[in-house]
Amino acid sequence: MSDVNTTGELLAWYDRHARHLPWRTPPQDRKNGMMPDPYAVWLSEIMLQQTTVAAVKDYFLKFIAKWPTVEDLAAADDEDVMKAWAGLGYYSRARNLKKCAVQVASEHGGRFPQDEAELQKLPGIGPYTAAAISTIAFDTHAAVVDGNVERVLSRLYLIETPLPDAKPQIKALMGELTPEQRSGDFAQAVMDLGATICTPKRPACVLCPWQQTCKACAENIAETLPRKAPKKQKPTRRGAAFVLVDQSSGAIMLRKRPPKGLLGGMSEVPGSEWSEGYDPSSALTDAPIKADWKKQVGEVKHTFTHFHLLLNIYRAEIDPAAVSLPDDCWWSKPDELGSEALPTVMRKAVEAGKR
Repeated sequence: MSDVNTTGELLAWYDRHARHLPWRTPPQDRKNGMMPDPYAVWLSEIMLQQTTVAAVKDYFLKFIAKWPTVEDLAAADDEDVMKAWAGLGYYSRARNLKKCAVQVASEHGGRFPQDEAELQKLPGIGPYTAAAISTIAFDTHAAVVDGNVERVLSRLYLIETPLPDAKPQIKALMGELTPEQRSGDFAQAVMDLGATICTPKRPACVLCPWQQTCKACAENIAETLPRKAPKKQKPTRRGAAFVLVDQSSGAIMLRKRPPKGLLGGMSEVPGSEWSEGYDPSSALTDAPIKADWKKQVGEVKHTFTHFHLLLNIYRAEIDPAAVSLPDDCWWSKPDELGSEALPTVMRKAVEAGKR
């Protein structure tokens, strides 16, 4: 069970200092019986996976304006969803977002389940997201543990076991600490504490409502926690990308990536495979059509979750009437490029191809 004094101190702090976020219902409104829209909670939690609050805000507002309800999103064109998501990264989230919306609309009458186990049956919803939706949207008792919570509890309880091995212990402690009443506010309060006070570097311990309770603060080692196992070095893959330009209109030739796999369903400029053993000297054998390809100065560098990528960029200008594009390609005019479902790495490639 939770420590009443500990939880009470944090909730009192949260009532005064809660962050104003577009998907959040303020604590005073929740006290007055106004609960958040589960659709908004779900959408924000999916967007926030592996991404910062600052990066998500504009995307969230764009999605809510374009698709105000889960039924609206379920009825949306897949390509429109991918275009709206472009730049947010981790594109499997966008594909699962659409699948989940369809399933909620068709099998649950447009209502998200309240139970964690039922939520995990939906596409793209894992244990953390299920717990977050369950408690934030419905005030059910659930242990919500993200990176902020891991840091706060590691310091509060002086947990020196490195992550990820410490995760089960932290989750169990969060479950014990979370009160039966105001569970959703408490989960958000711990996350806000980690985001604003109990930060990775130079935590503002003197402002923390848990300063007197925190074991790491008492030992003056808060900044050294949580401990983390050494990261494995990421491999570097290489490849080539080909920016083909319509010499009269400036349009760029694009194609769609396969629906599954990395960046699945997104748009791209044609290119080679990406591999550690890629031979740049043979790059032109991967060109999509015959043209006067010129290698651009420098390389495009991009980092994915599991590897670094270095791309050589080649540019060519042609008269579209003189060639036949491959079946899966199309021309995108300069004023249309911004609305294409181009992931960040491909926007870098297009920009490098303009030099």
